[in-house]
Amino acid sequence: MTTEFDEKLNAIREKCLNCNKCPLGATKTKSVFSAGIPNSKIMLIGEAPGYYEDQKGEPFVGKAGQLLDKILASVGFSRERDIYICNTLKCRPPENRDPLPEEKAACREYLDAQLEILQPRIILLCGRIAATSFIDTNLGITKLRGKWYEGPYFSKMMPIFHPSYLLRNDSREKGSPKWLMWQDIKEIRRVYDMLE
Repeated sequence: MTTEFDEKLNAIREKCLNCNKCPLGATKTKSVFSAGIPNSKIMLIGEAPGYYEDQKGEPFVGKAGQLLDKILASVGFSRERDIYICNTLKCRPPENRDPLPEEKAACREYLDAQLEILQPRIILLCGRIAATSFIDTNLGITKLRGKWYEGPYFSKMMPIFHPSYLLRNDSREKGSPKWLMWQDIKEIRRVYDMLE
Protein backbone atom coordinates (compact mmCIF):
# COMPACT_ATOMS: atom_id res chain seq x y z
CA MET A 1 0.00 0.00 0.00
CA THR A 2 1.44 3.37 -0.98
CA THR A 3 0.72 6.54 0.91
CA GLU A 4 0.88 10.24 0.16
CA PHE A 5 4.22 10.32 1.99
CA ASP A 6 6.01 7.56 0.06
CA GLU A 7 7.56 9.65 -2.72
CA LYS A 8 9.11 12.17 -0.32
CA LEU A 9 10.30 9.48 2.10
CA ASN A 10 11.77 7.41 -0.73
CA ALA A 11 13.86 10.39 -1.87
CA ILE A 12 15.29 10.74 1.66
CA ARG A 13 15.76 6.96 1.91
CA GLU A 14 17.82 6.92 -1.31
CA LYS A 15 20.04 9.70 0.01
CA CYS A 16 20.43 7.85 3.31
CA LEU A 17 21.37 4.54 1.64
CA ASN A 18 24.40 6.18 0.04
CA CYS A 19 25.40 8.28 3.05
CA ASN A 20 28.99 8.47 4.22
CA LYS A 21 28.71 11.55 6.46
CA CYS A 22 30.22 9.58 9.35
CA PRO A 23 32.43 6.46 9.57
CA LEU A 24 29.44 4.17 10.24
CA GLY A 25 28.51 4.41 6.56
CA ALA A 26 31.60 2.39 5.69
CA THR A 27 31.03 -0.34 8.30
CA LYS A 28 27.30 -0.99 7.88
CA THR A 29 25.85 -4.02 6.11
CA LYS A 30 22.62 -2.15 5.31
CA SER A 31 21.19 1.25 6.18
CA VAL A 32 18.15 0.96 8.40
CA PHE A 33 15.75 3.69 7.34
CA SER A 34 12.30 2.71 8.59
CA ALA A 35 9.55 0.13 8.95
CA GLY A 36 5.83 0.23 9.42
CA ILE A 37 3.33 2.47 7.72
CA PRO A 38 4.05 6.15 7.04
CA ASN A 39 1.30 8.18 8.70
CA SER A 40 0.71 11.46 10.50
CA LYS A 41 -0.67 9.93 13.69
CA ILE A 42 2.08 7.97 15.42
CA MET A 43 5.83 7.45 15.01
CA LEU A 44 8.22 5.43 17.15
CA ILE A 45 11.85 6.53 17.24
CA GLY A 46 14.38 4.00 18.50
CA GLU A 47 18.06 4.36 19.23
CA ALA A 48 20.24 2.68 16.58
CA PRO A 49 20.23 -0.54 14.57
CA GLY A 50 21.58 -3.71 16.18
CA TYR A 51 23.05 -6.79 14.52
CA TYR A 52 19.79 -8.18 13.07
CA GLU A 53 18.62 -4.77 11.91
CA ASP A 54 21.96 -4.19 10.16
CA GLN A 55 21.58 -7.55 8.38
CA LYS A 56 17.98 -7.03 7.30
CA GLY A 57 17.86 -3.24 6.79
CA GLU A 58 14.79 -2.82 9.00
CA PRO A 59 14.42 -1.51 12.58
CA PHE A 60 13.35 -3.72 15.49
CA VAL A 61 13.59 -7.18 13.90
CA GLY A 62 15.48 -9.09 16.62
CA LYS A 63 14.15 -10.26 20.00
CA ALA A 64 13.58 -6.66 21.09
CA GLY A 65 11.55 -6.08 17.94
CA GLN A 66 9.43 -9.16 18.60
CA LEU A 67 8.70 -7.88 22.09
CA LEU A 68 7.89 -4.43 20.70
CA ASP A 69 5.37 -6.00 18.31
CA LYS A 70 3.73 -7.82 21.27
CA ILE A 71 3.59 -4.58 23.29
CA LEU A 72 1.98 -2.74 20.38
CA ALA A 73 -0.44 -5.61 19.71
CA SER A 74 -1.53 -5.62 23.37
CA VAL A 75 -3.43 -2.38 22.68
CA GLY A 76 -4.36 -3.14 19.08
CA PHE A 77 -1.47 -1.49 17.22
CA SER A 78 0.30 -3.16 14.31
CA ARG A 79 3.46 -1.98 12.55
CA GLU A 80 1.91 -2.98 9.21
CA ARG A 81 -1.22 -0.92 9.79
CA ASP A 82 -0.71 1.82 12.38
CA ILE A 83 2.79 2.94 13.22
CA TYR A 84 5.89 4.31 11.51
CA ILE A 85 9.18 3.15 13.05
CA CYS A 86 12.65 4.64 12.65
CA ASN A 87 15.83 5.25 14.64
CA THR A 88 17.99 8.21 15.59
CA LEU A 89 20.85 6.47 13.72
CA LYS A 90 20.41 4.70 10.41
CA CYS A 91 23.64 2.65 10.63
CA ARG A 92 24.76 0.22 13.34
CA PRO A 93 27.47 1.37 15.74
CA PRO A 94 30.15 -1.31 16.28
CA GLU A 95 29.26 -3.82 19.02
CA ASN A 96 25.96 -1.96 19.55
CA ARG A 97 27.71 0.78 21.54
CA ASP A 98 25.90 4.06 22.22
CA PRO A 99 25.91 6.44 19.25
CA LEU A 100 28.56 9.16 19.41
CA PRO A 101 27.36 12.80 19.33
CA GLU A 102 28.94 13.32 15.89
CA GLU A 103 27.14 10.23 14.53
CA LYS A 104 23.82 11.48 15.84
CA ALA A 105 24.52 14.89 14.33
CA ALA A 106 25.41 13.39 10.94
CA CYS A 107 22.22 11.31 10.90
CA ARG A 108 19.90 14.01 12.24
CA GLU A 109 19.18 15.29 8.72
CA TYR A 110 17.34 12.05 7.88
CA LEU A 111 15.40 11.89 11.13
CA ASP A 112 14.40 15.55 10.81
CA ALA A 113 13.23 14.91 7.24
CA GLN A 114 11.11 11.95 8.38
CA LEU A 115 9.53 14.14 11.07
CA GLU A 116 8.96 17.04 8.68
CA ILE A 117 7.32 14.84 6.03
CA LEU A 118 5.02 12.95 8.42
CA GLN A 119 4.52 15.54 11.17
CA PRO A 120 3.17 12.84 13.50
CA ARG A 121 0.82 13.84 16.31
CA ILE A 122 2.35 11.29 18.71
CA ILE A 123 6.06 10.44 18.92
CA LEU A 124 7.26 7.55 21.07
CA LEU A 125 10.88 7.97 22.12
CA CYS A 126 12.04 4.40 22.63
CA GLY A 127 14.97 4.27 25.06
CA ARG A 128 17.38 6.75 26.62
CA ILE A 129 19.25 7.66 23.42
CA ALA A 130 16.06 8.55 21.56
CA ALA A 131 14.65 10.44 24.55
CA THR A 132 17.75 12.59 25.08
CA SER A 133 17.84 13.35 21.34
CA PHE A 134 14.69 15.41 21.89
CA ILE A 135 14.62 16.27 25.58
CA ASP A 136 17.50 18.25 27.06
CA THR A 137 17.98 16.45 30.35
CA ASN A 138 20.34 14.39 32.45
CA LEU A 139 17.49 12.24 33.74
CA GLY A 140 17.47 8.54 32.90
CA ILE A 141 14.68 6.81 31.01
CA THR A 142 13.08 5.54 34.24
CA LYS A 143 12.42 9.14 35.33
CA LEU A 144 11.47 10.37 31.82
CA ARG A 145 9.12 7.58 30.78
CA GLY A 146 5.36 7.80 31.02
CA LYS A 147 5.14 11.59 30.77
CA TRP A 148 4.05 13.67 27.80
CA TYR A 149 6.41 16.32 26.42
CA GLU A 150 5.90 18.91 23.70
CA GLY A 151 7.50 17.79 20.47
CA PRO A 152 8.18 19.12 16.98
CA TYR A 153 5.25 20.13 14.75
CA PHE A 154 2.89 20.41 17.75
CA SER A 155 3.31 16.72 18.54
CA LYS A 156 3.11 15.02 21.92
CA MET A 157 6.17 12.92 22.78
CA MET A 158 6.40 10.16 25.35
CA PRO A 159 9.65 8.42 26.29
CA ILE A 160 9.18 4.68 26.80
CA PHE A 161 11.44 1.84 27.84
CA HIS A 162 13.40 0.17 25.06
CA PRO A 163 12.20 -3.43 24.65
CA SER A 164 15.80 -4.70 25.04
CA TYR A 165 15.72 -3.23 28.57
CA LEU A 166 12.46 -5.04 29.26
CA LEU A 167 14.02 -8.31 28.07
CA ARG A 168 16.66 -7.91 30.79
CA ASN A 169 14.05 -7.11 33.47
CA ASP A 170 11.58 -9.97 33.43
CA SER A 171 9.46 -9.15 36.50
CA ARG A 172 5.84 -8.17 35.92
CA GLU A 173 5.30 -7.04 39.51
CA LYS A 174 3.60 -3.70 40.11
CA GLY A 175 6.22 -0.97 39.67
CA SER A 176 8.53 -3.16 37.54
CA PRO A 177 9.65 -1.90 34.08
CA LYS A 178 7.26 -4.30 32.29
CA TRP A 179 4.36 -3.21 34.50
CA LEU A 180 5.24 0.47 33.87
CA MET A 181 5.43 -0.18 30.11
CA TRP A 182 1.91 -1.61 30.24
CA GLN A 183 0.68 1.61 31.90
CA ASP A 184 2.47 3.70 29.26
CA ILE A 185 1.15 1.80 26.25
CA LYS A 186 -2.43 2.04 27.57
CA GLU A 187 -2.00 5.82 27.99
CA ILE A 188 -0.56 6.09 24.48
CA ARG A 189 -3.53 4.17 23.09
CA ARG A 190 -5.93 6.43 25.01
CA VAL A 191 -4.42 9.60 23.54
CA TYR A 192 -4.20 8.01 20.06
CA ASP A 193 -7.90 7.20 20.16
CA MET A 194 -8.69 10.88 20.85
CA LEU A 195 -6.97 11.98 17.62
CA GLU A 196 -9.28 13.00 14.79
